[in-house]
Amino acid sequence: MPALKRTDVHSPSVRSFNMSRIRSVDTAPEMLIRRGLHARGRRFRLHTPNVPGRPDLLFPKHQAAFFVHGCFWHGHTCPLFRVPASRTEFWIRKIGANRLRDQRNSQELVAQGWRVLVIWECSTRGRAKRPVGEVLDLCESFLDGDTKRMEITGEWE
Repeated sequence: MPALKRTDVHSPSVRSFNMSRIRSVDTAPEMLIRRGLHARGRRFRLHTPNVPGRPDLLFPKHQAAFFVHGCFWHGHTCPLFRVPASRTEFWIRKIGANRLRDQRNSQELVAQGWRVLVIWECSTRGRAKRPVGEVLDLCESFLDGDTKRMEITGEWE
C-alpha cells in the first residue's frame, strides 16, 4: 500500500512563522553538550565567526571543532529524518545543499589542521538516543585523541 501524503494543516503564513522560530544556535542538543563538557572542566569558544562553518564549539587547545547537527536540517540518515511531504523538491535541494556545505567546511577545517567532531541530534534525543554520559565520554575521548574526523550518532540496529 503506498504511503499517503498529508497536506499541511497550516497556512503558508503560519508555517513560515513556525519555521522562523527554529533556532540555529543554542539548540537543546547543543546546550546539553555545552553544559556537560563545561561541568567536566572543558573550556571552549562558541560560534567563532572566523573559522570555516562557524563550529558550535571550538577547542583551540585541542585543535578541535564540534558541530551539533540537527538530523532534519543536515539530512542525517536516521529515524529522525524524513523529507516533508509538501514542497518535497525544495526540501531535497535545500538539505542537499546543507550537506554539501557541511562537507566543504569539514574538509577545509581538516586542511587547516583542525579535527572535526559531528554530534548528531539523534544521539541526544529520540528512541535511539545514547545516555548523556556516554555522549560526553565520546566527546572527551575525541578531544584527548588524535582522530581527524568522527561522528556521534544514536544507537539504532
